[in-house]
Amino acid sequence: MNGYGGHILRVNLTTGQVKKEPTPADLARDYLGGRGFGIYFLLKEVPKGADPLGPENKLIISSGPLSGLLVAGGGKCDWTCKAPLTGGYASASMGGHFTAELKYAGLDSIILEGISPKPVYLFIDDDKIELRDASEYWGKGSMTVEKMMKDKFGEEFQCAVIGPAGENMVSFAHINHDFGRQAGRGGVGAVMGSKKVKAIVVRGTKSVPVADLEAYRKAGMALYKACKDAEGLKEWTRYGTTIVTSWCNEVGALPTRNFSAGSFEGAQGIYGQTMREKIVVTDKGCFGCPCPCGKYSKTKKYNSYVEGPEYETIGLLGSNVGIDDIEAVAQANLLCDEMGIDTISAGNVIAWAMECYEKGIFTKQDTGGIELKFGNADAVFKMIEMITKKEGLGALLADGVKKASQEIGKGTEKFAIHVKGMEQSAYQTHNATAMLLAYMTCDVGAHHNRAWAITYDIQVGREKVVPEKVARVIWLQHFRPMFDVLGACRLQWVELGIDRDLYVPLLEAITGIHRTWEDIEKVGERIWNLTRLYWARENADFGRAWDMPAPRFYEDPPKTGVTKGQYTKLEDVNKLLDMYYEQRGWDSNGLPKPETLQKLGIPQELVA
Repeated sequence: MNGYGGHILRVNLTTGQVKKEPTPADLARDYLGGRGFGIYFLLKEVPKGADPLGPENKLIISSGPLSGLLVAGGGKCDWTCKAPLTGGYASASMGGHFTAELKYAGLDSIILEGISPKPVYLFIDDDKIELRDASEYWGKGSMTVEKMMKDKFGEEFQCAVIGPAGENMVSFAHINHDFGRQAGRGGVGAVMGSKKVKAIVVRGTKSVPVADLEAYRKAGMALYKACKDAEGLKEWTRYGTTIVTSWCNEVGALPTRNFSAGSFEGAQGIYGQTMREKIVVTDKGCFGCPCPCGKYSKTKKYNSYVEGPEYETIGLLGSNVGIDDIEAVAQANLLCDEMGIDTISAGNVIAWAMECYEKGIFTKQDTGGIELKFGNADAVFKMIEMITKKEGLGALLADGVKKASQEIGKGTEKFAIHVKGMEQSAYQTHNATAMLLAYMTCDVGAHHNRAWAITYDIQVGREKVVPEKVARVIWLQHFRPMFDVLGACRLQWVELGIDRDLYVPLLEAITGIHRTWEDIEKVGERIWNLTRLYWARENADFGRAWDMPAPRFYEDPPKTGVTKGQYTKLEDVNKLLDMYYEQRGWDSNGLPKPETLQKLGIPQELVA
C-alpha cells in the first residue's frame, strides 16, 4: 500500500505475544493515519468505561502517509488512549525521528494492550520484535535511559521513553524522545507506565513504497524550496517558537501568575531574544526539517543542558509562575523532561497552588515548609519533584488542577485554569474570543495546537462575538490537526506561510490517490465528530457544561497589563457555544446530530 509501512503491530503485554496484521486499505482511505487511526481503534477496541490506567485501555502509536518521507517536517506521530487526566480522549503529537524508523520497520501503528507483569521495553529491529526486561531502567529518568539505550544499541535506534512520573502514573506524565521531543498532553506517559512499558526502541531499514517516484521527488523538492525561499526562515530558525513570547506580552496574551493577567513586568528576562543571547548553544530539527526550530541550551547558573525551552514552557513555567529568569525556566524544563511530566500542565498546577498559598488556602504545613510564592524558582523545582513522586502536596497536584480544585474547594475552582480537565496552554484569553472558543471546544481539552486562533482575534477585533470567528475556529480545527493525521509538522505552513496546496500533489504522488483539501478536511471533520462521540460515550453527563472555560475568564478581569479590565461576559461565552454547535450540526447540548454523522459517513459500529 503506497505511502504506508503496511502493518499494524499488536503487543499483548499481559501474555507477551506480539503479532503483525496488514493495515486495512479502507482504514487508510477513510482516516489516513496518525490521530485518525488512533480514534478509530480507540472507539472500536477500548470498551466503554475502561479504566484509563487499567488493562482494557490501549496506547495507540500511529504514523501518517507523509511520515518518514521527502516532506519538510515529516517527523510526526500520534499517541492516542483514554486520558487519565480527563477521562476522555487523549491525543499527543510527537516530533523527532521516531516515526520515520517506525515506517522503515514496516509499521503504521503500534497498539499496546494489557499490562505486563514486570517492567519491559519493546525492541523493534525491522522484523525482530521482542519484549525485553527493563528492570535496570525502571526508576531512572527518561533522558538518562534514552542515552543508555543509544549507548547499547547505537544511534540508528530511536527511543521513546517514560520517566519516573510515568511509572508513578502522574495524570499528566509524558513520553520523551530525542532528548527533548515529547508526546506531552493528556497523560499518555501514565498509560505507558501503567502497562509497565519503560521504552520503545525501534530501527527500520525497509523502503516505503510510493505511487509515482518522479512526481514525488518533484513535489517534495517544491515544498523544500518554498521553505528555503520563505521570507521568515532566518528569524524562525533563529528563535523558533520563542519568537512569540514578546508578541504575546505586548498584546496581553502572555499567561501571568495563574492567568490573572496577560502581561508580565519581568517578561524581557524570558524573551526569545534573551534566551538566544544567554543560553542557546545550537539549533536542532526533527526528521526532514529545513527550518530547525528546536534550541539546544546550556545554563551557566545550573550547569545543565536541555532542549528548549519552547514558548509553551516559557509561558507556563515562566511568567505564569512569576519567574523572569530564562535559566530558571530552562532548568524547570529539564527537570520536567527527565522526570517525564508535561511542562504545560505542570506550570498550571503549580501556579494554581501558588495562588492558593498566597491567598492563605495552603500553608507551609501543606507545602512541607516550601514558600510557595510566585517567582520562587526553587519552589517550582521542588514541586516538580514532589509531583513526580506523589509526595505531600505533590500527590494532590499529580491528579491535575480540575481534581485538585474539586478536592480543596474554597472557591479554588474559579481559578483552576482548564477545560474538560486539561490545563490550558500558554495564551491568556480573557478577551480573545476566538482563542477562548478554540480552547473550549478542543477535542482533548484546553490545548492550542488544534486551532491557534489568537492572531485572528487580533486581526478582526479580539472582543468580537460573531459567526465569522466561529467559522474560522471550525475551519482551523479541521485543517490544522490534519497535519497530525498526515504525519507532518504544521509549523512550515503556520510560521513560514508555505502554500498548503503544495501538500496536495505530494500526498497524491505518494499514495496514488487524488484528494483535494476539501476531501482532506472532510476526513478532519469526521475525526472531530468521532472524538466528540468518544467523550459522550465515556462520560454520561457530557455536554455543554464540559465546554465551559475557567470562570476567571468571564468573572475576573485582569487588574494589570495591556488588557486591564477586559474580559468576555458569560452571556457571550454561551453565545459562542450556541453559534459553534449550530455551525457544527450539533444539538444545543453539543452532541452531534444523527444527520451530521450520516453526512460524514461514520459507520454505526463507531456510533453505538
